[in-house]
Amino acid sequence: MTTLIATIILLGVLIFIHELGHYLAARSIGVRVERFSIGYPPRLMTFTSISDGWEFRFFFYHKNEDGKWAWGPVKSTSISRPGRKGSGTEYCFAVIPFGGYVKVAGVIDESMDATFEHKPYELMSKTKLQQIWFMSAGVIMNTLLAFIIFTGLSNYSGKPVISNEPVINELLPGMPAEISGLKSGDEIKAIEGNKILSWDDLTKEIHQRPNQQINLTYSRGDESKSISLESSFQLNPTTGDTVGVIGIYPKFEYQPVTFTEGVSMGAMATARGFGIIILSIKMLTSGQASIKELGGPIMIAQLAGETAKAGWIPFLSLMALISCNLAFLNILPIPGLDGGHIFITLIEGIIRRPLSMKMRMAIQQIGMVLLLMLMITVIVNDVGRLLGN
Repeated sequence: MTTLIATIILLGVLIFIHELGHYLAARSIGVRVERFSIGYPPRLMTFTSISDGWEFRFFFYHKNEDGKWAWGPVKSTSISRPGRKGSGTEYCFAVIPFGGYVKVAGVIDESMDATFEHKPYELMSKTKLQQIWFMSAGVIMNTLLAFIIFTGLSNYSGKPVISNEPVINELLPGMPAEISGLKSGDEIKAIEGNKILSWDDLTKEIHQRPNQQINLTYSRGDESKSISLESSFQLNPTTGDTVGVIGIYPKFEYQPVTFTEGVSMGAMATARGFGIIILSIKMLTSGQASIKELGGPIMIAQLAGETAKAGWIPFLSLMALISCNLAFLNILPIPGLDGGHIFITLIEGIIRRPLSMKMRMAIQQIGMVLLLMLMITVIVNDVGRLLGN
C-alpha cells in the first residue's frame, strides 16, 4: 500500500506541475485551454468552467441508447455561481495515470487534431516565440520543481561535511565491501601494502584499481584483519573516466547553511541531476551500459515505495531527480514530445512558412511510434526485473 500511495503522489505531482506549466503559459498569451487532464482517457471525472458556475460529470460503464455497454457520463451536477464568467476549460481526471496533457485551441499535435480557424485565441495564431513559450513551459516547470525541492532540502538539512578518517560509515548492498564481510565502523589501515591515513588516501588507492583484486588490511575494535576482494567500477561524472569502487561511504555530518548557500546548493544539485542523465546516455551510446538497464513505471513505483519507507527526504530527492529526467526527456527534439513541437516550430520560423498538414501529421505519427517502442522496451525491462527478482 505504501508503494501504491507513494507512486500516485510522485507521478501525480510531477505530471500536474508539468501540465500546469503549459496551462499557465497558454493563459499568459491568451490561448484558450479546452482541457487540462491528469491521466490519459478514458475520463473518470471532470469539472468544467461554465458561465454562472461549474459543471461536474462522472464517467463509468453504462448502457447507451442502443442497449450496449459503453463508457460515458453516468452522473452530472452543477454548482451555481451567478455572474461568474466561465472559461469553458474542462479539468479532467482520467483512468490511465501515467501522463497527462493540456489541450488548447488551434494546435496540431499527437492527438491528430488538425482543425484550426486562425482565431485570436488559437495557438497557431500566435507568434513563433509565443508558441515556443507554451511548448517549453512544462519543461521549465519541472526544472523549477527540482530546483525548489533541492534548495528546500539543502536549507533544511544543511551542508554535508565529510570526515577524512578512513572509517567505513555505510556499505552499499551487493557491492564488494559488503560481500567480503566489511562492516560499518571498520577502519581501513592499508591497501596493497600502502598505508592509509585518510579517506583521501583510501579513495586514491581504490579508484586506480577498477575491476581488480585488492588486498586490504583493516581494524575492527582491537583486532586487525586482512581480506582480498575484487573491486567494481563506475564512471566519474566529472571526467568520464572509469574508476574503481567497493561500495563504502565515509562518516559525515550536516552543518547549517545560509539561504543563499542553500539556493546555490539547490542549483548545483539540479545541474547534477541533468548531468547524471547525460552521463547515462553517454554510457548507453558507448556500450558501457545496456538498454536493458532502462527502467519504466514499475521501477519508478519500486523506487517510490523504497524511498517513502526510508523517509520524506529520500522521497523528495527521488521526486526532484525524476523531475529532471522528465524535463530532459521532454525537451529532446523527438516528434510527439515538447522538444519535437519546438523543433517543428523552429523549422517553420526558419523557412518562414508552415509545414504542410500532411508533413506535420506524418512527423507526429513517427514520433508516437518511437515513443511507443520506448515505452514497450522499458515495460519489458521492468517486467523482466520483476520476474527475475
